Amino acid sequence: MNFGQFLQILFITFFMICYLMVLFTVVGDLFRNHNSSGWAKAGWIIGLIFIPFLTLLAYVIVNHKGMAERQNASAKAMESAQAEYVKKLAGTASPADTIQTASNLLAAGSISQAEFDQIKAKALASA
Repeated sequence: MNFGQFLQILFITFFMICYLMVLFTVVGDLFRNHNSSGWAKAGWIIGLIFIPFLTLLAYVIVNHKGMAERQNASAKAMESAQAEYVKKLAGTASPADTIQTASNLLAAGSISQAEFDQIKAKALASA
């Protein structure tokens, strides 16, 4: 194998990886698109099987704006879900919620006034 053959293999590999990335992006977007009918999705999939390069190019040209919007919406949904998960794990509540909970415990007689004052001071210090 000489240097020219190596570059040719490298070049072909690069474009195959690019093609597969675009293909997976388009297929993922097809299933994420709720505005298209099942028949339209089936048509795109059949086109991707029999005329892959032309169909990919046509899909990206026709649906470029919708693809970007769906990708951004998906990213925002994942970000908010991750933030909620982190909040749930951290167990962080606002200082007002902490003081309200402590006040309810004080009223129920579960904690003493000194414990309530400690919880209140700690909640206000973390704010």
